[in-house]
Amino acid sequence: MRIPKSWVAPMAKRIIDDLIGRGYIESAVPEKDLLAAVEGILLYELMAEDRLNEEVRGILQLHSSEIEEGRLDYRRLFDLTKRKLAKERNIVL
Repeated sequence: MRIPKSWVAPMAKRIIDDLIGRGYIESAVPEKDLLAAVEGILLYELMAEDRLNEEVRGILQLHSSEIEEGRLDYRRLFDLTKRKLAKERNIVL
């Protein structure tokens, strides 16, 4: 995750306050429940890159012997695989 986890709650609060303040939404649930839901959504989206990185590491682990023998560049393979998966899944990095 590219931002500290401690920033998520203030970001969620600001988003909710802004949307309610501008009249774009009205909350049908208590504010703390709405805040918890938005925090969860933000965390899930912000951790998309972490999940993708873990998946790429798993894929490259299958080719570890070739990488260790120096026939393949791990960093380059990691970047290419990550970009390909992100594009296929419409993940914005």
